[in-house]
Amino acid sequence: MRPIQVTPAIWQLPFSVGHVYLVRIPGGYALIDTGVPGSAPQVLDALARLGARPQDVRQIVLTHSHIDHTGSAADLVEATGARVLAGAADAFVIRGLRPEPEATYTDAERVLNEQVMAGFAAAGIPPLRHVEVDVELRDGDVLDGWGESVRVLHVPGHTPGSVALHLPSSGVLFPGDNVAAAEGRVLLGPFNVARDEAVASFRRLAELDVETLCVPHGDPVMEGAGVLLKASTPEKDWL
Repeated sequence: MRPIQVTPAIWQLPFSVGHVYLVRIPGGYALIDTGVPGSAPQVLDALARLGARPQDVRQIVLTHSHIDHTGSAADLVEATGARVLAGAADAFVIRGLRPEPEATYTDAERVLNEQVMAGFAAAGIPPLRHVEVDVELRDGDVLDGWGESVRVLHVPGHTPGSVALHLPSSGVLFPGDNVAAAEGRVLLGPFNVARDEAVASFRRLAELDVETLCVPHGDPVMEGAGVLLKASTPEKDWL
């Protein structure tokens, strides 16, 4: 599996569910999300293709607590020694101290969720291993070690502690599952615990100055992402 270059410093590693992003930072790499359980070998192979060693991974940022984002975090921490960063309101779930809150599905989302779960079962996904969160992220935090400003935004709705990362100087946004991309447009991510909050978070992200959108589901938007975000209609998605 070859990583897809998005910017000179960002690559997407595409999976059938839940993409991983590799980000080159000064002195190493950061990972945005980790895929489902069992994905660590593919992530480490992708890093090797970029000339990186496991110990070059400095940070693993989990945008939220769902299994397709946190599933391989424990394995990757063991392989790399990286610190794990995640939204404060999701940290207890990621650590395994609280159950995952249940989403409220529309009819269309329920059908999609059944398809995803069937795919997981057919693929024989290993059990989830929980992982310690070293840094709990809150709205307005700024990540260190990236060589440019990385602003943390708390974007609740998909999960209580969902976070997005905005890199203003390069116009890059990692929106987590608040935003997906499909068929040349961006839309509200499905499976939200609080739909109205998710729509409000989407609208907040649409106000940012964004050129490149690194979505976890769908193809990354490599130019003109801000225009697509502003033209979107999240209130009508999945109804």
